[in-house]
Amino acid sequence: MTLEGRTRWFALYVLCLGTLMIVLDATIVNVALPTIKSDLHFSDTSISWIVNAYLLTFGGFLLLGGRLGDLYGPRRWFVGGIALFTIASFVCGISDTKGLLIGARAVQGLGGAVASAVSLALTMTLFTEPVERAKAMGIFGFVASGGGSIGVLLGGVLTNWLDWHWIFLVNIPIGVLVVFLTQRLLPATPGSASGGRVDVAGALTVTGSLMLAVYAIVNGQNAGWLSLQTIGLLVGAAAVFAAFLTVESRVAAPLVPLALFRLRNLATANVVAVLWAGAMFAWFFISALYLKRVLHYSPIKIGLSFLPANLVMGALSIGVSAKLVMRYGIKRPLGTGLLFAAAGLALFVRAPVHGSFVVDVLPSMVLLGFGAGIAFNPVLLAAMSDVGPEESGLASGLVNTSFMMGGALGLAILASIAASRTSTLKAAGEGSEAALTGGYHAAFLGGAIFAVTAVALAVGVLRARMPSAAAAHAPELAAELD
Repeated sequence: MTLEGRTRWFALYVLCLGTLMIVLDATIVNVALPTIKSDLHFSDTSISWIVNAYLLTFGGFLLLGGRLGDLYGPRRWFVGGIALFTIASFVCGISDTKGLLIGARAVQGLGGAVASAVSLALTMTLFTEPVERAKAMGIFGFVASGGGSIGVLLGGVLTNWLDWHWIFLVNIPIGVLVVFLTQRLLPATPGSASGGRVDVAGALTVTGSLMLAVYAIVNGQNAGWLSLQTIGLLVGAAAVFAAFLTVESRVAAPLVPLALFRLRNLATANVVAVLWAGAMFAWFFISALYLKRVLHYSPIKIGLSFLPANLVMGALSIGVSAKLVMRYGIKRPLGTGLLFAAAGLALFVRAPVHGSFVVDVLPSMVLLGFGAGIAFNPVLLAAMSDVGPEESGLASGLVNTSFMMGGALGLAILASIAASRTSTLKAAGEGSEAALTGGYHAAFLGGAIFAVTAVALAVGVLRARMPSAAAAHAPELAAELD
């Protein structure tokens, strides 16, 4: 792909705009969840499917999206992914039933996965000279990491001043503009692996397995943890996952080459990503419910409450985290960041019914922002430290997939724990707000345990030394995850 200098940068800005739209949707919905819950009559447990439906399809199809871009050309699939995401956003915005909203969110995740998987490849192809590529990756990383804070604030503004439907409808003009400009600025490129095959069976089985598991966990409280439904769904999830492993061991071009998991740092980084994501997604989800249902914050005030954490997270993840890795290696920054996150979650365990923002909310938010900002890049670098440059994209994709899947599973588990604890406290005679707070405390404690377990794995299992090949490219690789 050869473009003139100025045109290349305009093309990069278009890719960043598409990426920003997708990143926004991962956080913009959190502030509006309490309002959506009331309007569409979601239960305390089923409301998590607005988040989980997006995370599951997004995480499940990231690797497949990248493979499709390799086979049939990245521009075609970026445009297709953005178009699908935009159409699904429109359906989300006009949804008036639970089923329609959850279904449209799942389609959003699919479109977002395809577009995200190829946007980085397009950026790398646009800029081949090392200095320009590093600058471009820095801009791309800044947009991706800063999008979270914008999403939380924008979600609060739109929900407060208009209504929750607009958190999805705002994507329509952005998506149309990105599709139009991409076709004008980015030339079509042929696939680089035209003779290969797509491992559709691998993508479908791994996503189906996780969806069955999450559904079983989300509904476990109502159906009973030892009921035939819950046990049957969990057994079914295990069976489908076994089918995924069988498929991956036999196909010529597997979605996930299983041999990669023999690499200690790669395997450990993926487990750490699952645990950490479970804690972090639960933080966004459950703390928003605490602020709305216990402290009775307005949507815009909830958005502003998250802003300190997201600003700290974005500032640290852009450059500071990679510099810490270069100076101290992988283990210390990763372990320190995860400990900050665990401390932030543990502080939320003491948040009272009549809490104060400055005393009971802000310290936790800042600690969680520090934790996420420091630990975000070392997770990727740990995974990539055991692989060569030709496998770095796959390693990055695996960690991103683990993060999305861990977020969905962790959120399902901790939301169910919160609902169970709340029901127990209500049965014991506690008031509504006290029972809700007790349930949220249990979920925050579970998230802190997830984070501490991740610390133990990071410090105890990861190799201390980062190979020189990975270290040489650490700033650029860190920008990929941002």
